[in-house]
Amino acid sequence: MNRKSSFRRRFGIVLVLFLIAAVTSAPIRHFAAFPNELRLFEGQVKRLDYAMPVHAQGSLDPQVAAVNGSAASKFQVDLNHPLSIQPKQSGMTELKLRLFGRIPFKTVKLQVIPDLRVIPGGQTIGVKVKAAGIMVVGHHLVQTGSDSRVSPGEDAKLKLGDLIVSINGKALNDVKKVAGLAEQAGKSGQPLKLVVQRGKSQFETSLAPAFDHEDKAWRLGLYIRDSAAGVGTLTFYAPDQGVYGALGHVITDMDTQTPISVGSGEILQSNVTSISKSQSGEPGEKRAQFVRESKTLGNVERNTSFGIFGQMTEPPGHALNPEPVPVSFAEEVQEGPAEIWTVVNGQKVERFSIQIVHVSKQTSPATKGMVIRVTDPKLLERTGGIVQGMSGSPILQDGKLVGAVTHVFVNDPTSGYGCFIEWMLQDAGIMLKPDQVTSKAV
Repeated sequence: MNRKSSFRRRFGIVLVLFLIAAVTSAPIRHFAAFPNELRLFEGQVKRLDYAMPVHAQGSLDPQVAAVNGSAASKFQVDLNHPLSIQPKQSGMTELKLRLFGRIPFKTVKLQVIPDLRVIPGGQTIGVKVKAAGIMVVGHHLVQTGSDSRVSPGEDAKLKLGDLIVSINGKALNDVKKVAGLAEQAGKSGQPLKLVVQRGKSQFETSLAPAFDHEDKAWRLGLYIRDSAAGVGTLTFYAPDQGVYGALGHVITDMDTQTPISVGSGEILQSNVTSISKSQSGEPGEKRAQFVRESKTLGNVERNTSFGIFGQMTEPPGHALNPEPVPVSFAEEVQEGPAEIWTVVNGQKVERFSIQIVHVSKQTSPATKGMVIRVTDPKLLERTGGIVQGMSGSPILQDGKLVGAVTHVFVNDPTSGYGCFIEWMLQDAGIMLKPDQVTSKAV
């Protein structure tokens, strides 16, 4: 019995060691790393090098892509040598690899997207937006008597962050017109009929203005706002489509932190006058001002989680490189050296070295796609790291636009978050989503 137990133990140990060696061997690891899905831009060749001692027969739709220059739908491949995939036209197909022409070995879903190149930004821009209604940013009490105070806005169940989109059936986004409507309703004794946007839903409510005996005026009991302004950084300009993307994050109301629903807006040239350096616990900022008599560069049509987007009517000046560059898919971004383009003085765009220290695996739009750290001594000396107003600064890696700066770490301003450029391009309406690409059968 002892001999049998000893043999079994030794056999078990040998078997475990064999399995470990097999799993950690290069061919097995390379097979595990072989992608199940692959996305490519038209005209941009993809090279796969897995060094697997395997000969296989491959097949795919030759109208969508070619492998190793073959124009046939079926071909032979030696995976011990690099595999070169040449996209031809947009569409979807499957690259199927079979051993001995029969045994299924690997199937890769291949998606080809129309080629896309954009001009990286980095310029500081001024942003003015007009809300798609009247924003509720606070409540106040109206003195209706010597010892009585009410807030009609609270009585109407309005909350901070609500957007009043119409009053008495008419769209309204000008606070200057509200006082007249309040006085008219107060004198007539008829409450105002409001349509209010809260989040993604709308509701109706009535608001009866109260007469303020101190100010001798009819009041709603609300603090309201209809616009916002500030500075940020242009991320990219797509000359073929005439659109731009900037900021890398949503514009929110400064009091309620509610995303602003944009009715209209514009971006203008801006000039950096000074820098308040970042330090631990206190993020710095770019101090900038709109360029006097500057031309409007474009409009603001959308305000999303990934920034602002719209049509650009005046090509931005002061570009570091006016030539379009390729863009990267989210899965192509790698940890390692990169650079950001931004302005720290005047209007001059400069490039600064950074390190991408972490990349999140995202298959659908989400913020905080990567963690970056500033490594450039010049930028650290001048700004202390990432400062407010730097959001939207383009991130480039290996000559491709990969993302944009979005946030700074308060306790470590040398580091911060970046978003993937893919999600910004989708919100700009110039990159196709996976379900928008036509499928092609093999």
